[in-house]
Amino acid sequence: MEESQRQKKIGSVLQQDLVDVLQGAATQGGMRGIIISVSKVKVTVDLSVAKVYLSIFPNHNAKELLEGIKSNTPLIRHELAQRTKNQLRRMPQLEFFIDDSLEYIDRIENSLKGKENPIKDPSILDKRKKS
Repeated sequence: MEESQRQKKIGSVLQQDLVDVLQGAATQGGMRGIIISVSKVKVTVDLSVAKVYLSIFPNHNAKELLEGIKSNTPLIRHELAQRTKNQLRRMPQLEFFIDDSLEYIDRIENSLKGKENPIKDPSILDKRKKS
């Protein structure tokens, strides 16, 4: 089912403000060289839950940062509510996920270029399985 205009608008408002909140928290926390990008925000039909997809660079500590973000969800939600109080009556619950689509595309590109050959090295196949 396609998203309504209202869902899209709320998603884009949350996306813009989440970028500011998360990147600002990362720099205030002393994390240098880390980029947190909000690639997509999908809001449910009843506008009660927002699924937030994050791309975190460098990728090697993305899971640790995601856990930190999940543990601070109430604070992030409060900050977003303060920023969007004139646009939204109720702030949706936030659910955070890692968006690994760029990594997946990179692996496909490397396979097509011949850098990784699963026929010569069968151990590569385990990396490609989607979990």
